[in-house]
Amino acid sequence: MADLSIVFAGIKSPNPFWLASAPPTDKAYNVVRAFEAGWGGVVWKTLGEDPAAVNVSSRYSAHFGANREVLGFNNIELITDRSLEINLREITQVKKDWPDRAVIVSLMVPCVEASWKYILPLVEATGADGIELNFGCPHGMPERGMGAAVGQVPEYVEQVTRWCKTYCSLPVIVKLTPNITDIRVAARAAHRGGADAVSLINTINSITSVNLERMVAYPTVGSQSTHGGYCGSAVKPIALNMVAEIARDPQTHGLPISGIGGIGNWRDAAEFIALGSGSVQVCTAAMLHGFRIVEEMKDGLSRWMDTQGYASLADFSGRAVENTTDWKYLDINYQVIARIDQDACIGCGRCHIACEDTSHQAVASVRQNDGTHKYEVIDDECVGCNLCQITCPVEDCIEMVPMENGKPFLDWNHDPRNPYHVV
Repeated sequence: MADLSIVFAGIKSPNPFWLASAPPTDKAYNVVRAFEAGWGGVVWKTLGEDPAAVNVSSRYSAHFGANREVLGFNNIELITDRSLEINLREITQVKKDWPDRAVIVSLMVPCVEASWKYILPLVEATGADGIELNFGCPHGMPERGMGAAVGQVPEYVEQVTRWCKTYCSLPVIVKLTPNITDIRVAARAAHRGGADAVSLINTINSITSVNLERMVAYPTVGSQSTHGGYCGSAVKPIALNMVAEIARDPQTHGLPISGIGGIGNWRDAAEFIALGSGSVQVCTAAMLHGFRIVEEMKDGLSRWMDTQGYASLADFSGRAVENTTDWKYLDINYQVIARIDQDACIGCGRCHIACEDTSHQAVASVRQNDGTHKYEVIDDECVGCNLCQITCPVEDCIEMVPMENGKPFLDWNHDPRNPYHVV
């Protein structure tokens, strides 16, 4: 089968699947169980200064879909509430017992040079493979001048990264906050500071739901709540976009990326890798389904790579980046038309209703002699928006077919209708 081993920012791992810095990596017991299940690495839950952080109860909430499927997950948990000494001792032992696995230590201390100068040698002495700078935590810690409060200020990102490269010889991975206007700005700052890699995304500011009887949001602490960090499958599209933005930015070209955000199966991982990720980090899926999910992830990714002829992850890593561009460079003369497979159609009419009510009235409802309806695409009205395909409950029933219209490639930059077009 395909080779899943990686060398990420100089860190070796038997596979690209790492557990993200979170509750599943808070202690040796969990990490050992993860390694026994087959995870290639872990990012140990964020360490800070003593005294340790104090967490509240309750801490989690969720955004549910049909049948209570967890679409998004919210937490207001802080960094580790275990002492620095205990964490360092356990990290040392775990790395000694599992030398072939990647052990990265997440760190968050005040934005003061002396604090970083003190903790970095202690972490390096554990034998850990690298450090990850938590510049993304969106709740609790920013109020103390840490987490996203650092990640949202490029000058701080660059400064702290440079401190870490000065006082530590381990690879430095900078974890970026998505709670920012342009993710590239923070990535560029990390790159200027000497970062060996970046990881993203950290969690997104969120309130998942409100208890309308008590008039308080979830999770509820006594009679109050607060915003938390949003993760899970719902954030995957946001994470993919931000990974791609960094991967295709000339100013961060070649900077290794550890992809995070909504990864729950091998296909998710493959998509992140195709958009430039060299490793992937998982949290929510493991919390919902347990550590054994990595078995399917590794097996599925290997089998898919075999079918595509990829011998290693490097064979397709970043392959989708070159096909990701700005809107202004897209071919505005390209056209697709919807085609309905009448043999597969179940006659539910969802495509017709969606198009008739909210789109371009391009799906006709044709009444048959037996009283049923047949749904047909009106080619001249179809703009190829994909809405019918998205609303259809039958996979592959509706296909978007490219049309030959004889028109040459034309992007908005060169369109005469654009008053600023390039001559």
